[in-house]
Amino acid sequence: MPMKCDYDVAILGGGSAGYAAARTVAGAGLKTVVIEGGKEVGGLCILRGCMPSKALLYAAEVRHLAKHGATWGLKPGKIGFDFKKVMARKAAMIEDFASYRRTQLENGKFKFIRANARFVDEHTLELSPLKSSAGWQPAVSPTGSRQFGSNESACGLPIRDTADFQSALQPKAGQREAHCTAKHFVIATGSVVSPPPLPALEEVGYITSDHALSLKKLPKSLIVLGGGSIACELAQFFARFDVKVTQIQRSSQVLKEFDEDAGAVVATVFRREGIKLFTGTKLLDARRNGRSKVVEFEQNGKRLRAEAEEILFALGRMPNTAGLGLEKAGVKMDNGRIVTNAQMRTSAPHIYAAGDCTGPYEIVHIAIQQAEIAVHNLANPRRPRTADYRLLTSVVFTDPQVATVGLTEKEATARKISYLAASYPFNDHGKSLIMEALDGFVKLLANPKTGEILGGCSVGPFGGELIHEINVAMAKRMTVHEFSATPHYHPTLAEIWTYPAEELAEQVPV
Repeated sequence: MPMKCDYDVAILGGGSAGYAAARTVAGAGLKTVVIEGGKEVGGLCILRGCMPSKALLYAAEVRHLAKHGATWGLKPGKIGFDFKKVMARKAAMIEDFASYRRTQLENGKFKFIRANARFVDEHTLELSPLKSSAGWQPAVSPTGSRQFGSNESACGLPIRDTADFQSALQPKAGQREAHCTAKHFVIATGSVVSPPPLPALEEVGYITSDHALSLKKLPKSLIVLGGGSIACELAQFFARFDVKVTQIQRSSQVLKEFDEDAGAVVATVFRREGIKLFTGTKLLDARRNGRSKVVEFEQNGKRLRAEAEEILFALGRMPNTAGLGLEKAGVKMDNGRIVTNAQMRTSAPHIYAAGDCTGPYEIVHIAIQQAEIAVHNLANPRRPRTADYRLLTSVVFTDPQVATVGLTEKEATARKISYLAASYPFNDHGKSLIMEALDGFVKLLANPKTGEILGGCSVGPFGGELIHEINVAMAKRMTVHEFSATPHYHPTLAEIWTYPAEELAEQVPV
């Protein structure tokens, strides 16, 4: 006889993946609860990732263009800035996004609870109050009111210590824990900043990418540890607001997930803009020198040091799975990452996972896709869907932007996939010449037998926008012959894609 549960589906996490799962589950008519354990509601993308960082990066880009207005015959004069206003604009924008997400979570279509959750067995969660609150932070009821009985938790379950809820956020007494049961679970708890590789950094002190987006004032100088997308975006942001930036990357190139030619363009631009960039390094030590902070590292057998007012630790994130009690639910882990199959199912058949807590890609639209697949499969086990990363798209919002879809040359080589590649530079293209946006290139990969487009890369102006043309082409499985025959308006940035397509079309038999 099947066990009776309080909910059909319990979702852990109220970020992009968690909300996508909740929306889909509720739409299917299943009784649903969302449990959010973060101090703030909204998820990484809204609060500390995509949206705040891009708001700041755009401000830096506008200032950079204004400073170089003489290139186009303008007389801009000195382009100053008010950092407090830059951050205030970002904060107001993010509050709008976060407020909208809170409204979505509290719309009464499902239960929403702000609490910490951990598994005590395969179908039961133990809920405890958030550390930052005096007690429970219950969700709206289906009628929209925020009223619960004095002997109920926010999920309508008995609590061990009763409380009389004065309001949604302020109970008179602090109950300790409650229990919640569900038939199925979707874990979408996201990621957190990875611990630093140097123990000395804890003593010296540092800021993370989370802190960097909420600074009250700019440091005069900054050491950036890392060369991934977050590190590169923030390094350029600070440099364009007159911070003296030293960037230290352990790998031989920045943006190591991309092809070497892409990383090389970004490195060239960074050095031209005054960023002291070191690649192929090994971190050795960190210490204080008066009011300054020092990082010692090795490069090409030489011991070097960098000194600055502040250190930005940007060496990546890790799954936010600690303390969830997943072992008691029978969920297998791999270095903190929840292991799933292509259907987003974990080793426990009734538990699914989506987003940064499972990977393999820490990208918002992938997290949403995974969540929707997970929910479909738990509701329709006889008609399962699988995650398809053929159209995987990545964008780094540096200037120039770096964007890819599908296969890179590095990945194709590693997977021993045959391909043809052709590229074309922006410094020989009409619209980019007009814009003086001369750094970078576009590149296409194609099947050498059929001509089907296998991947694309844009390193240059508006790369994040341009890549979607190749995304659509790949979705329709277009060949380079079909793509090159598609009319493109002149002069536009998008028409640059036709040049590598025509080159490849000449190499592939029709």
